[in-house]
Amino acid sequence: MTHTAVRLVDVREEPLDVTEVLASLDDDASGGLVLFVGRVRDHDDEKEVSGLGYSAHPSALERLLRVCEAVAEQHEVHGVAAVHRVGELEVGDIAVVVATSSAHRATAFAASRMLIDTLKAEVPIWKHQRFNDGTEEWVGSP
Repeated sequence: MTHTAVRLVDVREEPLDVTEVLASLDDDASGGLVLFVGRVRDHDDEKEVSGLGYSAHPSALERLLRVCEAVAEQHEVHGVAAVHRVGELEVGDIAVVVATSSAHRATAFAASRMLIDTLKAEVPIWKHQRFNDGTEEWVGSP
């Protein structure tokens, strides 16, 4: 059963919308809402990134839901939201949006930090980076 604080969880090919995530956590009881937006940057270490693709295992959505539920159970949050993009992305595109809301900012900050860190560690979504020098690499793949 889904924890009632989990408001939005998805893995999708369409561009991500920060306002959708914010709206999903809108409530009058929350004094703090912490939002993290991960974007495709133009470099990785010393190499210039030309673009990348994200691939997800079929279990990625279920695993993302479990991560959101764990965050909700470990923190006194009113809302949890996480959306990750898959497919081909360009520099500047939004790859992931996570947010939590709570009565107090400290709780929302801690919960959001746990959410993005656990997502990156446990949800099977892999990044295929392409560099301007013609090389490429997989990040986060088993």
